Amino acid sequence: MIDDFAKDALHGQLRSIRQALVWKLEGLSEYDVRRPLTATGTNLLGLVKHLATLEAWYFGEVFGRPFPGPLGRWQDADGSDLWVTPGETREQIIDFYQRAWGHADATIEELPIDAPGHVPWWSRPDVKLFNIMVHVLQETTRHAGHADILREQLDGRTGVRAEYEEQIDTAAREAYWAKIERAAQEAAGGSHHADLSDTHCAVGTP
Repeated sequence: MIDDFAKDALHGQLRSIRQALVWKLEGLSEYDVRRPLTATGTNLLGLVKHLATLEAWYFGEVFGRPFPGPLGRWQDADGSDLWVTPGETREQIIDFYQRAWGHADATIEELPIDAPGHVPWWSRPDVKLFNIMVHVLQETTRHAGHADILREQLDGRTGVRAEYEEQIDTAAREAYWAKIERAAQEAAGGSHHADLSDTHCAVGTP
């Protein structure tokens, strides 16, 4: 009974976070979903592509259920799953992610939570379905958090889905930001760090 509860709970959280991540692309231009927004090149559509690849691997070959589509070998991982080429469309990447969901969901639903798997790229390669569900949920949650920040940098929108989104109150946000900035400067002895203090002004700036 507790095994079924644990599997359903983890699976439910994973399904919810997948949807939230895809929603972060809504309403953005092709440039904004693709462009690098951190020093390491992190971008919104690349996060979706990466998580699609991750689910296809972990719920595929790890349990002897290969994903029915082309995938790079884990040995050849070179970061190409973290960005999107001009020849790949947004629709193709989202479709890949959704097909990876379907394959992963079938693995989760058909196997018991203690089903054995093998992850050759881990130092302790012998795993259970439980380990993989926790790992993929952790990775998806982490990258969804990245997507939250990237989207906020682009146009200020926040939230996990449209029905929970609140209208942006620019004045309230600026007052809140200023309060935190004053507290930070006071804690630092009054010194002003221009490279950090003007971050809020970068929203929407190419």
